Amino acid sequence: MTRTGIPIRVWCWPGNTGDSPLIRQVKKDLKAWKLGRVIWVADRGFTSETNRRYLQRGGGHYIMGEKLRSGSKEAQQALKRQGRYRGVAGNLQVKQVVLDDGTMRDRFVICRNPDEAERDATIRGQIVEQLEAAIDGSDQLTATKRSELAGALRTRPAYNRFLRTTKSGLLRIDRGAITADAKLDGKFLLRTSDPTLTPEDIALGYKQLLEVERGWRDLKLYLDLRPIYHQLEDRIRAHVLLCWLALLVTRIAETATGDTWRNLRHELNQLAAIEHAGNVGHLVETTQPTGRHEQIFDAVGIKTPPRFLDITPA
Repeated sequence: MTRTGIPIRVWCWPGNTGDSPLIRQVKKDLKAWKLGRVIWVADRGFTSETNRRYLQRGGGHYIMGEKLRSGSKEAQQALKRQGRYRGVAGNLQVKQVVLDDGTMRDRFVICRNPDEAERDATIRGQIVEQLEAAIDGSDQLTATKRSELAGALRTRPAYNRFLRTTKSGLLRIDRGAITADAKLDGKFLLRTSDPTLTPEDIALGYKQLLEVERGWRDLKLYLDLRPIYHQLEDRIRAHVLLCWLALLVTRIAETATGDTWRNLRHELNQLAAIEHAGNVGHLVETTQPTGRHEQIFDAVGIKTPPRFLDITPA
């Protein structure tokens, strides 16, 4: 984090739950780095108490995501605490609450994004509309058919959240669940053990995890990290290193220009080198750079390509 100067090690392994041997392995590997202080940033797959306490060994701390819709005791208590949201970066708003479990004191930060809240409301509206269409006319079905329909709908978690069955076996939309779910729109919960970080540090630190995940997606989707057709270890390592260097170049270009790599690539692909060969000689000519091309090259500190790259008389 640049504001506080605190080095943060971001480790992302989505989908992991429970006690993770990966955390122990990474901590072991980092011993050679001789870092004075490490704050681990992890997603909700690592949030077991065993993992949290292990990360605190040796004076370490963590920032972890929590599922607001999980119904956990911590999440429910955090949501009940009063407090005001305040803006931090962009449209992100944060509110801090402190819970004491009797042994370890954790701080929680509730983050709210108004744009995400609008998106969540739209998605929920679509789900409810589809569910209403699915149960429309189900009152005329037999009890067995209604039960089969309910079982089929409940296999889809999105529908199961808002479907209820009355005492008489009729299928209805759970309006109470909709109201409760709407209170969570655009919100996510963060937990940290560090007593010195500000709510802004916590929120921005967790956002770095999203950048790590984005980097993995770009490596796999755009930079051809996989599939790997090499079999020798040194060639596999070289392949991964080249992909990583390519990712580094794209991030440097994005940071310098303030634009996405997709847009930059689209613009730069319009710039080409044309080869002319004949009896009088050989000529390589570039297409005329646009004003946008010049802006990109200037931002990254590269000279605009000259009009003629090569002129070789016969």
